[in-house]
Amino acid sequence: MQDQLTKFGCLLRAQRRFASVTLKTPADSVSNASSMTPPRAKKPAPPGGNLAELRKRIDQINLTLVDLLSERAQIAQAIGHLKHADGAPIHQPAREREVLERVTSHNPGPLTNAHLERIFGEIISACTALEQTIRIAYLGPEHTYSHEAARGRFGASATFAPEPSIAAVFQAVEAERAHYGVVPVENSTEGSVGLTLDLLIDTPAVITGEVLLPIRHALMSRDGDPARIKRILTHQQSLGQCRNYLAANYPRCDLEAVASNTLAAQRAADDPDAAAICSVAAAPAYGLKIIAENIQDVAHNVTRFLVLGRAPSGRSGRDKTSLLFALPERAGVLHGALSLFAREKINMTMIQSRPQRERPWAYLFFVDLEGYREDAGFKRALKALERRALFLKVLGSYPEGRLAGA
Repeated sequence: MQDQLTKFGCLLRAQRRFASVTLKTPADSVSNASSMTPPRAKKPAPPGGNLAELRKRIDQINLTLVDLLSERAQIAQAIGHLKHADGAPIHQPAREREVLERVTSHNPGPLTNAHLERIFGEIISACTALEQTIRIAYLGPEHTYSHEAARGRFGASATFAPEPSIAAVFQAVEAERAHYGVVPVENSTEGSVGLTLDLLIDTPAVITGEVLLPIRHALMSRDGDPARIKRILTHQQSLGQCRNYLAANYPRCDLEAVASNTLAAQRAADDPDAAAICSVAAAPAYGLKIIAENIQDVAHNVTRFLVLGRAPSGRSGRDKTSLLFALPERAGVLHGALSLFAREKINMTMIQSRPQRERPWAYLFFVDLEGYREDAGFKRALKALERRALFLKVLGSYPEGRLAGA
């Protein structure tokens, strides 16, 4: 008891010191910021002085940043102790969204909001790692787009565990070998990932977030000579996303689908006559030279990833809810079910159907809707849908994803 009182006293003193600092800085914490949105800071005047003076000023600012980051980390540790005592999860997606929105709303420039989100994302990741090591399962190996999505969501300070399949990612979360899992669910040009949808039917895991990742494919080979290429390897989805480019530029090459883009890079590294389509990050990792970048047929090619966890996410104010349900086989029954949400002015952003395994020609429906499951209108719609549905499962309510770099 005395130890808890001592920790609480330290926390209060740290919060008072930090409060006096935050009046002068836009820095925030995933654990300590109030819900009040600060006014946008005025854009500072361009600094004057010669090169030596400006560098001296940067050195002073760097040391001030170190002091503030250290104080922030101490507060995060203190709050981590309180979370452990209360049994609360260390990672809280809704709180993180609130912090990033407060930071970007206070942004005076010249850094963009995307710059600030990346910077503070890494600060949050480092402070979270001081509270508890967060282990993230993803569809591996390293340097896949799933790996890129996981790092973008949880920062470099998390521990990342590559898994050989989407099913293995689900199993890692369900067996508590990972705190969270990151899996692809749909691509803006190639459609949904059926296996992910199927695994959501029975899993006890819940959706706690989503990542929207721009997909920019690159063609690469061991020596970078396009004239030597006889076959091109990549994942089946990547082949579909680059089919026009490949038909126009490499019509005589054999196209081979492999388990992942990273596996394609590994094989191309061992075969001088092979090329791989994967992310630019894979090139230095496997000693490949880039032949062409941005070869996807559609410029705005985006893959949506789901973040799986064991505990529901809290309300962020800009949320999405995913449902799974089955309906009786009657004319107009789907229209009637969806009208329940339209009646409450709830917008539907996605609907997919999947065959029911035990009933031929019967379907399950996956639906994404704007809003949080505990909102009054949402609760009314869910209650009404439950009376009509043969089966209903809320897969999760979670902060709505934003396109990386937007």
